[in-house]
Amino acid sequence: MSFFKIIARRIPSLGLKLAQARLSESPEHYVKKTFSTALFLSFGLLIIAFTFIKKPGVFLFLPIIFVFAFFYFLRYVDVKIEKMKKQINQEIIFAGRFLIIELESGVPLYNAFINLSKNYEAVGSFFDEIVEKVNLGITMEEALNEAISTTPSPELRKLMWQVLNSMRTGADIADSLNAVIDQIVRQQQIEVKEYGRKLNPLAMFYMMMAVIVPSLGTTVLIVLSTFIGFQLPLSFLLVIAGLIGFIQFMFFAVIKSARPPMEI
Repeated sequence: MSFFKIIARRIPSLGLKLAQARLSESPEHYVKKTFSTALFLSFGLLIIAFTFIKKPGVFLFLPIIFVFAFFYFLRYVDVKIEKMKKQINQEIIFAGRFLIIELESGVPLYNAFINLSKNYEAVGSFFDEIVEKVNLGITMEEALNEAISTTPSPELRKLMWQVLNSMRTGADIADSLNAVIDQIVRQQQIEVKEYGRKLNPLAMFYMMMAVIVPSLGTTVLIVLSTFIGFQLPLSFLLVIAGLIGFIQFMFFAVIKSARPPMEI
């Protein structure tokens, strides 16, 4: 048994995550690729550091940098899944209503899936896979079951499960989907309200830490250095400017990540 296969078996959910992220590679190959990327990056960073510092001792940090880089790149699949969830959640309500209109208009479920796959990029890709599997001879129920198991979005999973359940029980699919869509809308409205409550303290904290404190602190520092006769070097001021810019970037990233991924 290879070393990479042992690591892959230590992460039992990796196979499902790769399927949800639509990455067509085995867990062993993914771990091997991550290992190689982390190793090359670690050596590259240390070689760059050695050219500036000129001390061989920097290579002692290789294990620390490698471990950090390995686990960082290992989470690429999780980042991709979260990105897909956001894209799906932006379309799920409109795609669901589109499917309801198609079915209420008398369009067969198979053709409705085809039309849905052509009009919505994120959600449509999953229904396009269902259509392809049906064309290969798999039944609609089996294709839906496979799609449900590999769907990263809980909302899309609910929608597909409702379609599958209605097919098995003989219930009207459009009526069942209406109930699911209404539930998703209410859930997204709650998330929007929670985001609004989070935004006020975040904005106040941003004004304090990224605007008021840096500007006043820099001004006070310059005034004090003038009184004590200490000249601030340009490199020091550039470092402060860089830190302020980094703090502002982090705040914008936090606010953007907290924003509900939806269009209502």
